[in-house]
Amino acid sequence: MAPSAWLSGQAKAWHQEFLGFLRQIEKPLPEDLEVHLIVDNDRTHKHDKVPTWLAQRPRFYVLSTRTYASWLNQVERWFGRTTQRGGFSSVQERIANIVLFVAA
Repeated sequence: MAPSAWLSGQAKAWHQEFLGFLRQIEKPLPEDLEVHLIVDNDRTHKHDKVPTWLAQRPRFYVLSTRTYASWLNQVERWFGRTTQRGGFSSVQERIANIVLFVAA
């Protein structure tokens, strides 16, 4: 399976929605594939049920951004503008869209 980019575009999510998102991406992926997640320090990602779920799935690696990393808001906004047309079927498609956005 080729690498893919997964995005969830909810304005505000609670731990139940985050766990639902994790279950959704877990299903179609091969069991031997590592899953790397970058999440902010929102309490959604720290709720007791989330680390418990992740502990049962050692192939999931989570990197939390630092608290008060406000500069990342600009990065999120920029990537949001490049992905307004919806999801992408491949990393290459996402990169091509970013290159077109920067060139415009």
